[in-house]
Amino acid sequence: MKIGVVIPAAGQGKRMGTKKSKQFLMLEKKPIFIHTLLVFENYPAVSEIVVVTKKEEIAEVERLIRHYGIQKVTHVIEGGRERQDSVYEGLKYLHTDWVMVHDAVRPFVTPTALDRLLRIIPNGRAAILAVPVKDTIKQVDRDGNVEQSLDRSKLWAVQTPQLFERKLLWEAHQLAKEQNLAVTDDAMMVEQLGITVQVVLGEYNNIKLTTPEDLILAEAICKACKAR
Repeated sequence: MKIGVVIPAAGQGKRMGTKKSKQFLMLEKKPIFIHTLLVFENYPAVSEIVVVTKKEEIAEVERLIRHYGIQKVTHVIEGGRERQDSVYEGLKYLHTDWVMVHDAVRPFVTPTALDRLLRIIPNGRAAILAVPVKDTIKQVDRDGNVEQSLDRSKLWAVQTPQLFERKLLWEAHQLAKEQNLAVTDDAMMVEQLGITVQVVLGEYNNIKLTTPEDLILAEAICKACKAR
C-alpha cells in the first residue's frame, strides 16, 4: 500500500526569534525540513510527498530538494493563510488512498513509529501519534486562576504524522470550510464527522522545533542517535 504525505512548511520564526523561517534553520549541517523529508524519502510505504510553503520560498525549497537528491516530492505549492488551509491545498495534489500530514519542523519521527501508525490500516480510518503527558495539567481561566486539575491518566500530547484515508480528510476539510471551523490539527476536523480517531503510541523524541530551547534539545538528540 502506498501512502502520500503532506508537509506544511510555511511556518515563520516568531517564537524561534529568527528572521529566517524555522524550517530553513540548520541542524547537523542540513535545513531542518530536509531532515524531515529524508525520513519519508527513505520510508518504503511512502510514494508521494507534497510540500506546502510560502510563495516567496517555493524556489528555495525546490532548490534544496534537488540539492539533497529527494525524489519523492512531486509538488511544492503555495500554502494558505492558516495551517489547515495549507493542508487542504496539499491534498489536491495527492493521488494515494491514504495520507499522512506531518510538521516540517518535526524531524525525529522514526520508521518504527510510522510502522505502528500504519498498523491501523485496514481496520481504522484515522490515527494519530501521541505520548502520555508527564506533567500535571491544570485548566486555567483568563485571569490565571486554576479552574480544575485534569486527570493526567487520560491526557496525551499529540504529535505528527497523523494518518487518514485521503477521501475522509478531504471531506473533513470541506466541512470545516462550510462551517468556518478553525482547528489546531487535522484530527479535530475528522472528529467533527463522528469518526473514531485511534491513538498510537509515539516517541518522546519526536519533538516539534518551535523555540530556541528546542534547538538545543534537537542537537542533543542528534548526538545521542550518533552514539548508538
